[in-house]
Amino acid sequence: MLYDAYQAQNDIFGPIRLIAGTASEWLGQSWLPIGDMPFVRGAAAAMELLSHAALSHERPDFRIKSVLVDGAPVAVSEEVVASHPFCNLLHFRKESNRDEPTVLVVAPLSGHFATLLRGTVESLLADHNVYLTDWKNARDVPLLYGRFDLDDFVELVIRFVRLLGPRTHVMAVCQPSVPVLAAVSLLAADDDPCQPSSMILMGGPIDTRANPTAVNRFAKAHSLGWFERTVITSVPARYPGAFRRVYPGFLQLAGFLSMNFDRHVSAHWTMFRDLARGSGESVAATRAFYDEYTAVMDLPADFYLQTVERVFHRHDLALGQFRVRGRLVDPAAIERTALMTVEGERDDVCGPGQTVAAQTLCMNIPPAKKTHHLQLKVGHYGVFHGRRWQTETYPKVKLFIRALA
Repeated sequence: MLYDAYQAQNDIFGPIRLIAGTASEWLGQSWLPIGDMPFVRGAAAAMELLSHAALSHERPDFRIKSVLVDGAPVAVSEEVVASHPFCNLLHFRKESNRDEPTVLVVAPLSGHFATLLRGTVESLLADHNVYLTDWKNARDVPLLYGRFDLDDFVELVIRFVRLLGPRTHVMAVCQPSVPVLAAVSLLAADDDPCQPSSMILMGGPIDTRANPTAVNRFAKAHSLGWFERTVITSVPARYPGAFRRVYPGFLQLAGFLSMNFDRHVSAHWTMFRDLARGSGESVAATRAFYDEYTAVMDLPADFYLQTVERVFHRHDLALGQFRVRGRLVDPAAIERTALMTVEGERDDVCGPGQTVAAQTLCMNIPPAKKTHHLQLKVGHYGVFHGRRWQTETYPKVKLFIRALA
């Protein structure tokens, strides 16, 4: 019923947003005699904001057509090299013959699409051969493909690492740090020849007991049954994944917005004022951010509930009790794969201390192959996106990978 109520509301307000968009365009016409009057510009700005007040459930384009390599533009194309009902392995192929390290970026399976890592990928592409897990919206995956849980995630990472080969560098952004560490641990325990050269864990909940955030405390304060009753619902019949149990993306986005509500209100108020003043450049940047931020996807219920239980409630990996298909995961088995952990000083999702915990768990990696970076003055998204990522964090990641090449 929850999803149906959201969909009904979305259907009702669709025509209103369409009318608002039309009114905004009409009020903004230069030939209108009163078009320069402040109240008209304000009305046009208000209609413009209202017309964009909707969520998208379609993956945006990456829009990476070229990248600068040694100061020269090199064309980039996207190619799906492996497919799974819930995920595509996407290769950003460059028209270049340079021998570059291969990096597998494991994007979070969260309420946003993998395009949220556009800036991360763009930075990496200048110096690396980049692959990315491009997760599919669970509401578009038919029930005939079965369920997808945390163990399936670990096994999919193993599959992709084996496909790319032993010289691969695996970068996990946020939530995938746990399944990536588990996957590499299992590969090491099997003495698999495709063990990656390195794994880079960025802002991930390896041990949420360390410096718990509001997100961690909220998860801990509610039982698994509460989450199942409150946020798990079924996909409406109109979609390909009809009747699949999911954690809807619109609920996760609501949670993210509530964490920094004042900041988002301020951003929209600033955008309204800039629209009224005709400041197009700043408006375009803010709108591009929110177009990306409000593109949401649903998560498979089994994956979400298991993550809450095993990562945030029981701390299985940190306590040496994490199992995949009944098999115990032991990070101490890792000896050949180098480890880099990255945290943000102001991260309010995965607090400092939660990711670096992997350094202790991976006790048999030689000290010379382990490093940690605490990025100052950034929150959660600043760990992998934005100016400080490009100018401070990424150069350290690049050097870490280059030292192993």
